[in-house]
Amino acid sequence: MKEISRKTKAKGDLPGSIYLRGAVYWIKYYKAGKPYRESARTGDFETAQTELAKRIAEVTQGKTPNIQLPRIKFDDLSKDFLSDYRINEKKSLKRAEASNNHLKGFFGGMRVIDITTSKIREYVEKRLEDVAAKATINRELSALKRMLNLGAQCTPPKVDRVPHIPMLKENNIRKGFFEHSDFATLRDKLPEHLKPVATFGYVTGWRISEILCLEWAQVDRKNGIVRLDPGDTKNDEGRTVYLDEELIQEFEALWERRKKLGTALPYVFLRGTKKGVEKIAGFRKAWMAACTAAKIGPKKFHDFRRTAVRNMVRAGIPERVAMTISGHKTRSVFDRYNIVNDKDLRLAAQTHREYLKTQMGTKTGTVTEFPTEKGKRATAN
Repeated sequence: MKEISRKTKAKGDLPGSIYLRGAVYWIKYYKAGKPYRESARTGDFETAQTELAKRIAEVTQGKTPNIQLPRIKFDDLSKDFLSDYRINEKKSLKRAEASNNHLKGFFGGMRVIDITTSKIREYVEKRLEDVAAKATINRELSALKRMLNLGAQCTPPKVDRVPHIPMLKENNIRKGFFEHSDFATLRDKLPEHLKPVATFGYVTGWRISEILCLEWAQVDRKNGIVRLDPGDTKNDEGRTVYLDEELIQEFEALWERRKKLGTALPYVFLRGTKKGVEKIAGFRKAWMAACTAAKIGPKKFHDFRRTAVRNMVRAGIPERVAMTISGHKTRSVFDRYNIVNDKDLRLAAQTHREYLKTQMGTKTGTVTEFPTEKGKRATAN
């Protein structure tokens, strides 16, 4: 082994040395008299010197060297990432697992110190070649960033530095929504047990999972109030909604139906089957059939969410209140749903024209200054 000794001074005259192993330089430094050795991951001596000086500076600042870092692989971070989701975010676990699988296909077996910004760009290029949507790729990149951050938070840390992760610019404006006539037509075509589900979604903008999991213990029939407790929502915030007259009638009818069926199930929205009464789990086929029968084109239940936001804003409800009802936590997400259609644009044009008419009585004109033949200036209105 060829060793090239170099003394590096840094706040305490801490010695260090640089030596070759094959074509790669290694560095050796000390803390409390204990030697630490690690690869500088370079064949350039000056770069190795820089790495040595950096480590000695870290030791001087009281940081504990982690010589295990070069041995940590992506798979170690992947396990911690999924474990964290199982503990803290079970509702999003399926999406996290999907993102993890794509990342593992590229980074699996790779050392964490080799996951650089350039390597991440290679991953993005590959996913784009696979015709993956930009929004999907961004979710995967967010998962990778979370893995690295979790690794950096470990004691001792599994990640010494999180590289820059460039996100893709995506067009995330959501355009699907219902006009009231389309909603009314669709509701008529839905099976009876799904009509109150659609009505509640159309009015409140709640997520389908929140609606189908709603229990009578969360409904105050006397005062016409429905509550979601913290932890029952995607953003982990509680929510209180006052029912309008139509929804109050719907809930009363659902309560009477529940008593008639004699079921002990706690859920508000139920359906009858050959085996008895059960919670509504999904209704994709029934929904698609109703859309076809209503001749409104392909629609998604999530379009009710955008529609409710738009309708509340148009009705003059303050945006903060509308966000509280629909369960939107961030303003940026809310903006994506407050969409404009052709009817809005026509109304804006008419309103603008009415304003201009009120200005007709005001004399307006543009003053233009130009030179005369004699060099004097004149003005024209």
